[in-house]
Amino acid sequence: MITALSGDTSRLRETVEFVKEQDTATLLPLLLPGLDGPELRALAERCAFSHAALLVFPPDGAALHSALADCGLAVDAPPRPSVVVRERLAVRHGRSPADLDVGILRPTVECADGARRTVEVFALTVPPGSDLETVAAHERERQREAHVAFEVEAPDPLVLRGLCAAFGQYGATPDGGGYNPHEDGTVFYFTAPAEAKACYRRVELYVPGDHRDVLAAHLADAHRGQQHAETLLRLLTGAWTTQALAAFARLEVADAMDRERGVGLADLAREVGALAPNLATLLRYLTMLGVVSEDRDGFRLTDTGALLRADAEGSMRPLALMYGGPFYESFAGLGHTVRTGEVAFERRFGENHFDHFARDPELAELFDQSMAAGARMFDPLPAHPVLASAPAGATVVDIAGGNGELLGRILSAHPRLHGLLLERPRTVETARRLLGPAGHAQRCTFLPGDFADVPAGCDVYVLSRVLHDWDDDRCREILRHCARAMPSAADLLVVERVLPADGSASLATAWDLHMMCNVGGRERSAAHYARLFTEAGLTLVDRTPLPLDGTVLHARRT
Repeated sequence: MITALSGDTSRLRETVEFVKEQDTATLLPLLLPGLDGPELRALAERCAFSHAALLVFPPDGAALHSALADCGLAVDAPPRPSVVVRERLAVRHGRSPADLDVGILRPTVECADGARRTVEVFALTVPPGSDLETVAAHERERQREAHVAFEVEAPDPLVLRGLCAAFGQYGATPDGGGYNPHEDGTVFYFTAPAEAKACYRRVELYVPGDHRDVLAAHLADAHRGQQHAETLLRLLTGAWTTQALAAFARLEVADAMDRERGVGLADLAREVGALAPNLATLLRYLTMLGVVSEDRDGFRLTDTGALLRADAEGSMRPLALMYGGPFYESFAGLGHTVRTGEVAFERRFGENHFDHFARDPELAELFDQSMAAGARMFDPLPAHPVLASAPAGATVVDIAGGNGELLGRILSAHPRLHGLLLERPRTVETARRLLGPAGHAQRCTFLPGDFADVPAGCDVYVLSRVLHDWDDDRCREILRHCARAMPSAADLLVVERVLPADGSASLATAWDLHMMCNVGGRERSAAHYARLFTEAGLTLVDRTPLPLDGTVLHARRT
């Protein structure tokens, strides 16, 4: 305690020397870099450097007065209650204001310029052994109440608003304030800009009288600043959300839960082989996200969380595993991609993602499943006029159609049509196994091959989420293969997320970043696709919106 008190005395002595040496005209530019000339003079005419403040933690009143005397400070009156600092401490440390005995003393000092200024001493009494010692240690380390203050000499509301605006113009941000009825004074706190050259970062405007009407706007500005910080913090922790969902999917917790009733934590932990306290931490976080909910019986799946069950229709579990796995790892190299143009996935894994997945059958299957997991984008596609009006016996070619999810939907909606799936050999076999039980095998041809193998003479060609994997040169090549294969009356349907022309929010913008980082591809605007079509001998006929910010672009041979 003696060491801590001596530290308070040392800080008090430093504050006294600072107050003696500074004046308004020299201190304002230190706190607000760039303030100069007429603006500095105007500000200095309306407010004057009045004091520097610090918070100390004496064990009792006698120790406080001894420390003040050691620094050459004399006080004739007892401390007055501090409303503003007491409430700030209460909020910061989760305490009742009634438990915080904070007083203010304002001993004066003779300054180098002949003026008399004060050292504002906030004193929180911390008796030996008190549980307030943790508060004192925290505040000594962070010095949140240390500040310099300027007193407004003509407290007119218009002047106050102008001063607050001037502080903001030079980078200071609102940081709270309050009205102290014990001395009938209003304080406006600011945080000085990071480039400030003074040793203090907090600045106070002190105004005699009750100015809570102006203070309300100041506090609202401070709250907005806190909202910005909170918003940014939530964005910065987005990686935690990705990994929480991936862990939930990887541990198959959703498969051990129910939408209709809660399941106890102990039962869940035993079922998935996890530590109950750690699983509880994960589930509480996911409860905050709306993936699960908690009731008296335990934890229950929400409709959102149910999409992470392996057996759910349209299960998004493969996406969670993919975005929390290889694609998550590659995103750590996004800065490298932005700086150099090299694909982050290739830098991380040593090869492009198609080759990397092809080497690992389990990863390849997961990728195919993750592509099928976005199947809700396809829901309206079978009703597209090109498919709905196709004559009986017409053939629909799904180029690079993955495991046949989309082609299966088209064949289910139109029993009169035939299908042809062009894919890599291993994926073709996966599609054959999936489409066979659905009853489509007799109406579907499975063709192993590449884009150069697009079959000629068919009626409808589909490229679903293919072009965004490639740069413009490769896209033109793929489209030319299609154009050469297409009869003059054939149609091409291209399914992609299209970048909005007006810059409005869209999943396409997010996927544009994803494609750049992971495959070296990109999302494009409708005008960009139209140019690619033209250069490949095709013409964009129309475009139709799809769910999940998808679009189907209808093209024909020029």
